[in-house]
Order: sequence, then C-alpha cells, then structure tokens
Amino acid sequence: MGIEVVTFGCRLNTFESEVMRREAETAGLGQLKDGAVIFNTCAVTGEAVRQSKQAIRKARRENPNARIIVTGCAAQTDPDAFAGMDEVDLVLGNEEKLKAHNYRALPDFGVNDFEKARVNDIMSVRETAAHMVDAIEGRARAFVQVQNGCDHRCTFCIIPYGRGNSRSVPMGAVVEQIKRLVGNGYAEVVLSGVDMTSYGADLPGAPRLGKLVATILRQVPDLRRLRLSSIDSIEADDDLLQAIATEKRLMPHLHLSLQSGDDMILKRMKRRHLRDQSIAFCADVRKLRPDIVFGADIIAGFPTETDDMFENSLKIVEECGLTHLHVFPFSPRKGTPAARMPQLERALVKSRAAKLRAVGDTVYRRHLASLAGTRQAVLVERDGLGRTEGFTLVGVDRGAPGEIVEVDIAGHDDERLLAAPAARAA
Repeated sequence: MGIEVVTFGCRLNTFESEVMRREAETAGLGQLKDGAVIFNTCAVTGEAVRQSKQAIRKARRENPNARIIVTGCAAQTDPDAFAGMDEVDLVLGNEEKLKAHNYRALPDFGVNDFEKARVNDIMSVRETAAHMVDAIEGRARAFVQVQNGCDHRCTFCIIPYGRGNSRSVPMGAVVEQIKRLVGNGYAEVVLSGVDMTSYGADLPGAPRLGKLVATILRQVPDLRRLRLSSIDSIEADDDLLQAIATEKRLMPHLHLSLQSGDDMILKRMKRRHLRDQSIAFCADVRKLRPDIVFGADIIAGFPTETDDMFENSLKIVEECGLTHLHVFPFSPRKGTPAARMPQLERALVKSRAAKLRAVGDTVYRRHLASLAGTRQAVLVERDGLGRTEGFTLVGVDRGAPGEIVEVDIAGHDDERLLAAPAARAA
C-alpha cells in the first residue's frame, strides 16, 4: 500500500503534504507491511473537521491494519479530539508533521506507543523552513509556500492557533524552489501562505509581497505563469500593484479575503477593511489590468447579521465585480470570540449561504458568456479540463496535464467554458 496522504483545505496544505510524504518516506513508513495513511486536516469550519473525522473512520474500515496518522490545523487546535479516536495511531502538530523523526513514534520502529499526540505550542515557532519539493503529486501546477501563520485575530478564525504567528520564507529560498520546479517542467507556480500579503515583515529589510513577485519574475525568466493565492487587499503594496499592471506572466486573477460586505459585520469580525475600500480596490486594479478576474471568500450568517447587513454582502458581489465566490455558512469555532456572540438560527445561516451561492452562480455564468468567441491560453490540469489565465475552468480536447495550449472558446455549459474542437489534419 505504501504511504497515502489525504489533504483537506488550503493550497498551503497541498504543498506541505508533499513535504510530509517525503519525510514519512525518510522515516521508513513506506516499508510498513500494511502501509500508512496520513491525514492533513483543515480547521477553517466545523464541517471541515467533521469531514476529516469521517474520512479517518472510513480509512480504518478499508485498511484495518494500516498506520493512521492525523496532522494539520484541526489536529493542532484540538489534538485530544483526534487522539481520542480509536482509529488513530498518532497525532502530529503542524510543526511536527514536517520532520521525519516525528513519524518514527510508532511501535513498528521500537519506539514507545504511549505518546499518541506530538503537538507542541505553535506560537513558539519563529521560523518557516524553506522546504524543497520536486513535484506536487497529481498536480499540473506547483504550489510554493512563501509565508505561514497570521498575526491578526479575526473573531471568527481559529487558524492562527493552528498555524502560529506570521513568518516568511526568505526570498532567495523561494526563488531557488521555483527554479527547481520550473526545471522539472512546471509551467505555472502558485505562491501560497496563510496571510500572504503580510509577507516579509519578519525578514531583514522587511520586503513586501510585491518585491518578492518582481524578484521571482526577474530571476526565473523560464517561469511562464505565476499565480497568487488568497490576498488581503488592504495590505496590497505599490510594488504588487505595479506587477499586476505590467507583468503579463503574473496571472490576472486575485482571490480576496473579503468575508462580508457590511461595515458593522466587518468591524465585529475584526477585519481591517471596510466595504468601500474593497470596492475601490477592485475598481483601481481593474483600471491597471482590465482582464483581471476577482474571486472572494464571503461568510453568510455571521452572528448579529441582520437582513440589511446580509443585503450588503449580496450587493458587494456586483459592486466589486466578483466572479468566483467561495461562500461559507458561518461555523462557530470553539475558542474564538465569534463563538460567544449571539448566534443566528442554523436554518437562516444556510438560507443566506444558498442565496449568496445563487448570486455567485449568476455572475459566474455571465463571466462564462463574456468569454465566448475569445482565444484563451489554458493550462491543462487533467485529461479534458484546464484553466485560463483568469482561473476559469475550460473543457479541452487537447494537451497533456501541465501543458499550456491556445484554444478558441465556442461557448459554455454553465459550469465551464467549452473550447472549439481542435482542427483535424487532412
């Protein structure tokens, strides 16, 4: 069976899962007769935690003798919950999961089996190691960690307690990692982090994200596409905006950590922006890069949210010109201030999330229709599917995974663009 890594959550977890796979191999887990299953969990919502536990139970039923190891943000923030599961052999924290020696805490290696959870204080971690990977299994694009942790304390968010305080990977190490991945054939690299626009504050000279982006594009000329994961628009620096305006290899797609369109809810969330600032940011960036595509995270049903407050979240979808929505029904996370606020009825939370998703479907279909008749450069992700530079899904009939192909867009099927069939040779 070997080692199977099951990844939940963000792009940062995707990158770290590759590091974990390598470290677990180094520790010898691949030699176990019945193999090992490692779960890299997410704690962003209660539903994410529930899905992790469900998957763990299923894995034990299907692999009764395999070693099951649980790590990630859910394991970091609530290790006892996973250590208490009969299906689990070992629980590792977010720092421990990246070091081979921690995977040796298994009876097969003659080490004690009473220390089921190895989870240290994540707030004590001060550095982000420049872990190098050669590939991301099953992925046409590569993810590179440039930052970890968060210094902010949004009232709904448990992630800082799973990831620790903000810390950055030095620019030189990031560049070397990307050179390595490009040398292995990757045409697109995605920069990832927990609070990526806080990049560099802890490094000598305090370089910002914009300087990192410009340095990568200058020093890795063979990199064809550079993409950013989620950003906090209020922290976007001038160099980043300049790169968006002038660097065609920086993809025209930004995913914003918006969370709400209402100022009072934003204040109660302890966010650092107001609705008008988000609207102005999108308008300003669109002037710099007319083909920019915006996505956003929005939470529906935050505690104390009234009908009028929710209406502001609905309106901001149009006011910002959003295309790709990630809608989260509010999920109280134990230990956060928002969990102690007056909660809305779950039925109302789910209803508001459904309304937001319906608006998201409408603007997405409009976006698909606007691209009919255009020519798009598409990164093929797997047979029959790819993504445009603006991260829109496309059905394609050509190209191998990881290859960039030029296609003409014939139309759409409400879920994806449809490329015109490739011309057949006579």
